[in-house]
Amino acid sequence: MSTTELLRFSKKPKASLPSSPDDHRHSLNPTRFLSMARNKSSLIKQTLAAIVFVIVLYAFLNTFLSPAAVSPALPSFSTISDAVVPDLIALPSSAVAPAAVKVYLHDLPTRFTYGIIEQHSLARGGRPADDVSSLKYPGHQHMGEWYLFKDLLKPESDRVGSPVARVLDPDEADLFYVPFFSSLSLIVNTNRQAAGSGERPGYSDEENQEALVEWLEAQEYWKRNNGRDHVIMASDPNALYKILDLVKNAVLLVCDFGRLKPDQGSLVKDVIVPYSHRINTYTGDISVENRNTLLFFMGNRFRKEGGKIRNLLFQLLENEEDVIVKHGTQSRESRRAATHGMHTSKFCLNPAGDTPSACRLFDSIVSLCVPVIISDSIELPFEDVVDYRKIAIFVESNTALRPGFLVSMLREITSERILEYQKELNEVKHYFQYGVPNGSVNEIWRQVAQKLPFIKLSINRDKRLVKRDLKVPDCSCVCSNQTGIITSL
Repeated sequence: MSTTELLRFSKKPKASLPSSPDDHRHSLNPTRFLSMARNKSSLIKQTLAAIVFVIVLYAFLNTFLSPAAVSPALPSFSTISDAVVPDLIALPSSAVAPAAVKVYLHDLPTRFTYGIIEQHSLARGGRPADDVSSLKYPGHQHMGEWYLFKDLLKPESDRVGSPVARVLDPDEADLFYVPFFSSLSLIVNTNRQAAGSGERPGYSDEENQEALVEWLEAQEYWKRNNGRDHVIMASDPNALYKILDLVKNAVLLVCDFGRLKPDQGSLVKDVIVPYSHRINTYTGDISVENRNTLLFFMGNRFRKEGGKIRNLLFQLLENEEDVIVKHGTQSRESRRAATHGMHTSKFCLNPAGDTPSACRLFDSIVSLCVPVIISDSIELPFEDVVDYRKIAIFVESNTALRPGFLVSMLREITSERILEYQKELNEVKHYFQYGVPNGSVNEIWRQVAQKLPFIKLSINRDKRLVKRDLKVPDCSCVCSNQTGIITSL
C-alpha cells in the first residue's frame, strides 16, 4: 500500500469501528507505519547480508582449503578464470607474451664479412684460406659486430629467450640487419703508407664502405623505406665515417656519439652498446681484503680531443700512495698487467679517451673494480635497466682536477660501501659480457626491438611529408649528454 493510499485510508469515517477510549491510540498513524516499514526493510537487508556473507565464506573455504571438494553449485575461481574472464576482458595474446621482433639477416657479399677477417690475417702474414667461413674473428674491443652476426646464424632452437627472431623471408621482416664488420675493417691496415709514398695498401676500408653503400642502394628493401628499418653496427668511433650521411637513417649501434653529428645519431634512433671487455672476468669472492690498491689506471696517457684530461690526471696522481697509474698500449702483456691491477684494486679510473667512452669502463665492471668515471659527455649502455649510480662514481672533470680532491674523496668511502658497489656490479656484469647467455647480445637486441615503434612512425611520416629544408637536421633527436651536468657520489 502506497503512502497516498495510507493517508486516504486514515481519513475514511470510523462509524463502523467500535468506539472506545483507546480508539485514538490504536488508529493507523502514517508516520508510525512508515517507521515500522523502515525497520522491517532494515531487518531484511541485514538478513540478506548475512546470507551473502555465509555464501562467500563457504566459497572461500572450499576454494582455498579443499579445492578438490568445491561444490558444483558454486563456481570455483578456476571456473571463473576460464569461462568468464576471456568473455569479459578478451585480452590479446600479445598482452601476455609479446611476439619477437622479426629480423632478416642480409646476405652480404663475403668481402664485407669473412673477407675482412681474411684481409686482416693476410696483412699480418697469414695465408689465404680455402674456406673463409672457417676463419676466426680476431679479438679486439669491438667484437660486438661478430657476436651479433654469429647469433643470427644460430638455429632458432639455440636462441631461446632472444627478443628477436630471425626470418628467412625478407617480406616477413620488421627489421633488416647489415652484418658489415665496420670496426675490423678500420684496422686491417694499421700501418698505412705516408701520403705521396707511391705505395697503396692492398686493402682499403674507404673503398669497402663505398661498395657497401652501392650494394645497399641496389636492394629493394633498403630503397623501400630509405634504410630506416635497417640496423648497422658502427661501434668504433671512426667506423663508417666516409658514408655516415648515406646510412644515417638506419639504427646505428654505437659506443658513443663522440664523432657523430646531431643529424646522424641520437638516443631516440640509435642504440648505445658496450665495448667488448678485453681482460678476464673476476671470479673471486666479493671482498676488499685482497684489493690493496686504492685507485688503478692503465692505458694511453696521451690522447686527442676529450682525452687530454688523462695527462693532467697522471700529473696529479702518479706520486700518490696506494694509487697506480701506468702508461700502456694494447698488447698481451698490457692486458695481463691490467687484469691483475683491476682485480686487486678498489676503484678503477675511467677518464674520457679520444671520445667520451672507452673499453676500460667495461673491463672495470667485469673486474668488480668500482669505476670512477670522469667524462662529462659520456653515454652509457642499457640505462633503462642499469642504474649506474649504484655501480659507479661520477666526478665532473674540473672537480677531478682539483689537487688532492679525488684521492681524499675515495679514501673516505667505507669498506661497507665498497662491498655494496661490488655486489651491484656482480648483479649486472652479465649485461656487459658478449659471450654469456642473456648477456650483451640479447640486451642489444632488446634495445633494437624497442626502436620499432619509432621506426614505423618515421616511415609513415616520410610518406606524407613534403621535402624539407635540407639546412634543418632531419633526425628527431633526444640529444646526447652535452650539458656537462654530472652526478656525484
